[in-house]
Amino acid sequence: MNELGVNSLNIAIAVASVAVFVIVLVVWFFLSRASVKANEQIALLTELLEQQKQQTELLARLTRGESPNPASPPVPGESTMFKDFIAER
Repeated sequence: MNELGVNSLNIAIAVASVAVFVIVLVVWFFLSRASVKANEQIALLTELLEQQKQQTELLARLTRGESPNPASPPVPGESTMFKDFIAER
């Protein structure tokens, strides 16, 4: 009878250990997943910030009357290309 009590106690400790391990594993998974999503959002926001800086700089040059690309002045009669403009989101 005494051996049965020791075995059931060992089994209960093993089950509790496995349960704690599974809970820790699930918490780690969700924290890791949230961290990856946050890193992706930071990268996207950084890219958006760079695009907005370029757009602000281009707008400032256009309001001062400067050409958008001083290296290649527009040729008369050539259609204007809007490929250098950044789309508003």
